Amino acid sequence: MPYVRYSPTVEQPQPNEQQSIDGIIQGMTQQTETVEKREHHAVRASHAKSSGVVVGEMAIADDLPPELAQGLFAQPGKYPVAVRFAQGPGETLSDRVSTHRGMAIKVFGVAGEKLPGHDVDIQDFVFATGTTFPSGTAQGFLRDAKQIDVATPGPEGVKSAVSSTMRNFNKVLHAFGTESPKADFFGHPFSHPLSDAYFSQCPVRYGDYVAKLGAFPASPGQTALKEWKLDPHQDEDGFRHAVMSYFMEQDVLYEVRAQLQTDAETQPVEDASIDWSVEESPYRTVAIIRLPRQDAYSAERQHFFDEVMTFRPAHSLAVHRPLGSVMRARLQVYKALSDFRHRQTGTPSKNVSKVEDIPA
Repeated sequence: MPYVRYSPTVEQPQPNEQQSIDGIIQGMTQQTETVEKREHHAVRASHAKSSGVVVGEMAIADDLPPELAQGLFAQPGKYPVAVRFAQGPGETLSDRVSTHRGMAIKVFGVAGEKLPGHDVDIQDFVFATGTTFPSGTAQGFLRDAKQIDVATPGPEGVKSAVSSTMRNFNKVLHAFGTESPKADFFGHPFSHPLSDAYFSQCPVRYGDYVAKLGAFPASPGQTALKEWKLDPHQDEDGFRHAVMSYFMEQDVLYEVRAQLQTDAETQPVEDASIDWSVEESPYRTVAIIRLPRQDAYSAERQHFFDEVMTFRPAHSLAVHRPLGSVMRARLQVYKALSDFRHRQTGTPSKNVSKVEDIPA
């Protein structure tokens, strides 16, 4: 199967893209200020409410074919990792508001040329539920950020109602064999966080090629969680408690898979809202993440993950450069919002260089 070769020309920035990025930063900063006034603390502008903060190991698969043996995945080896699971909103809402979810992965001990401004031997991957990013482009990102900015000051009950409506809408679509990424974004099912798959949603450079990445549950115990469903009226922090309970008794496994770009027209780099067909190019396993049983939410570790650590697409090897309009926005947005949050909290950020720095 022929794969699209990476070159700088795979990206085609649109005119006035920087204006959109500046608007995103301004709008999301205002959202953070609104939430800070209500919660009396500055939280992440997205994925504020963590449900699990854990450490483990990523093992690169042996004998990968040449097109998959690229960049970080070029040679077999094992790397320590830190993983943060979180709910989507940039505020700490009840789990009644079940939106998209995030899985942020920090890989330690990664040598090689880094992106400008990144000088620590780590590689961050920022994943979320859903194979696509509904906004698609920086311009769409700005449009959706404005809508969220309008909704942020509203009461939690209204947000819960919107989430419920979106979940029910997607159920109807599923009955007809389709779905809405935006509906899932605002109304994700009440499923167990460890039963979900998580995706880069946007493409990245994959050494000589271009790919999207994903993390797929890979243990029998996680498969058994498919029938689990939260009753948010019984536990408003049920996702966190479910993750903590699972990690007390069982290990967690994820297969890291790459979906290589095979057609620049049907699998565009610049529009992250378009799904790449798995029939044209399936996700193929390149590594296994093993997260052993542990206290997944100790007070000291939770503070370190939520208040001190940062996860950014810009923490990247050059061979895994984030690509496309949304990713170019994220390269700037994550840093600007993180810097703002840390100024507001008075807690210096730390680009952690080794897993041993993370509290137990």
